[in-house]
Amino acid sequence: MAPARTVAHLDLDAFYVSVELLRRPELRGRPVVVAGSGPRAVVTTASYEARRFGVGSATPASRARRLCPEAVFVAPDFTAYRATSREVMKLVRDAAETVEVAGLDEAYLDLSGRVAPHAAMRRLIGEVRSATGLSASVGIGPSKLVAKVASDAEKPQGFVALSREQACRRFAGHPPLLIPGIGPKTAAALEAMGIATIAALAATPPERLTARFGARNGPWLVRRASFEDDSPVTPFRAAVSESRETTFPQDIASLEEMEPIVQRLAGELCTGLARQGRRGRTVAIKVRLDDFTTITRARTLDIAVNEPERVGGVARELLREYAPPRPVRLLGVRVAGFETAEPGGQLAMAVDGAR
Repeated sequence: MAPARTVAHLDLDAFYVSVELLRRPELRGRPVVVAGSGPRAVVTTASYEARRFGVGSATPASRARRLCPEAVFVAPDFTAYRATSREVMKLVRDAAETVEVAGLDEAYLDLSGRVAPHAAMRRLIGEVRSATGLSASVGIGPSKLVAKVASDAEKPQGFVALSREQACRRFAGHPPLLIPGIGPKTAAALEAMGIATIAALAATPPERLTARFGARNGPWLVRRASFEDDSPVTPFRAAVSESRETTFPQDIASLEEMEPIVQRLAGELCTGLARQGRRGRTVAIKVRLDDFTTITRARTLDIAVNEPERVGGVARELLREYAPPRPVRLLGVRVAGFETAEPGGQLAMAVDGAR
């Protein structure tokens, strides 16, 4: 008989802020916000002291300043965050055979068959703190879904282990937005249907949800609300696309201004692709207008490319064909449909391992 499935989710507490506090210990206990300085900058993360004022990730920096005038604002340093993340993830990979790194600050560990999974995770938390000075929260459950939600339940420095049934009971009264994969638009649509809690969503007939969200998403929503999840912990997740984008301090309206920016983004993107030895057959642009309408346009080529001239040329053509009808606040360029070189030198389509 196969051992019961056990998955742990480790999530570093307020990661970016915590890295900054290691370098600036005099700021401990104060509301600290990591955010850019531009007029359209948003909060990357905030300390728990700042969160009490309603400041959270993706809050516009200008609004964060109004909510918490006493906050200390720090510019993000992603070089430092990536270096610290590599140190943490080495310890995580040493702790389990199967690990899925889900971001700079979080990872899933498959602990199925381990005699004492709780003790193993407490050891790992101690090793992370000893090596980096960072604290982490851990959730343990029979699936990635339960583990993820459990790790968020008692932050910071939480340690929560739940069965599927316990998760259903504990989070029954919470809004569906709590569940990973259910975003604000879906949550708003559910509320408009009178479905305001996870328990209510789990009890909703799938056919009712299918009529609103489609044949695939309707039953999926019921399963998620019932904390049913059999997705594996996958050590490798190949990126299905790469992109570069920029938000402007002020909206721009002319193609003469936009085209050089699109070409620059294509150059930055292709430099990274060439370094990784990757080429893609699909080139796309992303355009966000001043009213926040966001469109994408894509073209699939006969051959895979990573040359700035080819990618930039296609991106500029797509931009001209769309001809933005309003001023633009964001532009982006993306390459997808990757081909990667195998050890024998043959080209093969990259595996889609994304969640």
